[in-house]
Amino acid sequence: MMEWEIVIGLETHTQLATESKIFSSSSTRFGAAPNTQANEIDMALPGSLPVLNRGAVECAIRFGLAIGAHIAPRSVFARKNYFYPDLPKNYQISQFELPVVQGGSLRFFVGDQEHTVNLTRAHLEEDAGKSLHENFTGPHGESSTGIDLNRAGTPLLEIVSEPEMRSAAEAVAYARTLHGLVMWLGICDGNMQEGSFRCDANVSVRPKGQAEFGTRCEIKNLNSFRFLERAIQYEARRQIELIEDGGTVRQETRLYDADRDETRSMRSKEDSDDYRYFPDPDLPPLAITADWVERVRAELPELPGAKRQRFETELGLTPYDAAQLTMDRAYADYFEQAAAQLPQGQAKLAANWILGELSASLNRDEIDIAQSRVAPASLAALIARIIDGTVSNKIARDVFAAMWAGEHDGDPDAIIEARGLKQISDSGAIGSMIDEVLAANPAIVEQYRAGKDKAFNSLVGQIMKAAKGKANPQQVNQLLKEKLG
Repeated sequence: MMEWEIVIGLETHTQLATESKIFSSSSTRFGAAPNTQANEIDMALPGSLPVLNRGAVECAIRFGLAIGAHIAPRSVFARKNYFYPDLPKNYQISQFELPVVQGGSLRFFVGDQEHTVNLTRAHLEEDAGKSLHENFTGPHGESSTGIDLNRAGTPLLEIVSEPEMRSAAEAVAYARTLHGLVMWLGICDGNMQEGSFRCDANVSVRPKGQAEFGTRCEIKNLNSFRFLERAIQYEARRQIELIEDGGTVRQETRLYDADRDETRSMRSKEDSDDYRYFPDPDLPPLAITADWVERVRAELPELPGAKRQRFETELGLTPYDAAQLTMDRAYADYFEQAAAQLPQGQAKLAANWILGELSASLNRDEIDIAQSRVAPASLAALIARIIDGTVSNKIARDVFAAMWAGEHDGDPDAIIEARGLKQISDSGAIGSMIDEVLAANPAIVEQYRAGKDKAFNSLVGQIMKAAKGKANPQQVNQLLKEKLG
């Protein structure tokens, strides 16, 4: 792997949050009985004509503005011709030469390193239906396939990146940031289990230093970030081993089998010529006026990039913390509510708790921050007790656990009082404990005076044990140094 470079581009299908389909009035509600949300347009009955959904166009404009893209004043819908049993027209209405969103970029972090990936385009299109291969048995026991057209015509925004990612980790970070952005904008619910956000990964490899791209393979319909990462890693290894064994990578579409953790061939990969694109004669060109764009711009929420910059300049967060908090609008809102109730200059402490203890608890219980068992005001109240010295950071974690469990209705002051957790900050009391520990541990004292710094930590541990963890750590360190000196 060290001698090879992985080249990755992502095509992301984002289901737009409209109540009806992109070219018909059928509902987009998930979970309905098969074929109960498909009308004559979705079924491609003769004489039926598509009518463009204005809400879907506005979703595309919102996205384009958020990534700094060009919103095309004129774009065209085309027929993309191919046969699938769940595509009744035998063509998909999409955009080819003139997409509605052109260019733009996305910034994100991989670890503590910032990356930028440029986007090629984002275009509107309709989804296909779904083939059902289960629970259909013929009269003679043979297996059958059913077709559900509820998804046929569901509005999609296909977001295409440039092939600028060079690792699976970078691709996942890009996808996570994109996922957060479309939810932030309110144009997609982001539900990957229901197919609202799914990625196709184009993967190729080339020797390091080579400018020419290798032959790419497309891995279809990856609906989890973990599967995206594993599929890219497997496919890169497969291509490298194939080339090193004297073989040739064939351009094809592949599927990822999560149970076997491998990709397998689905079909040869088509190029644009194979689809025989031509403008759809039933749909006129889409005209987007400058006034329309400005109306949408005025309705945008504060965008992640602007909020991130404000968190850095006004609240003193690091670029990494600001980026992490603005990946999800609910996280950003929670942080702002908590930080607003703290003294000036303490927002960093709130960020640490939200990205640390709170996030760990949410992940452990597999819930969203909107379902957090500790409200922003309650977390701020706990942090305030750290600031004023009532509890130490260590004890605060115990208090937080009790708050999360609902003890005393999540009131940190009531928990601290009931459990007797107030920090000992009396210099006289701490000094007495230090004297007792020094008298009981003369050997450790001698080790410290002989230059062994670890002996100091050992003495601190003994003092904190004597204080049952409630002594003010800063005072313990300061007084202990004075007495040893």
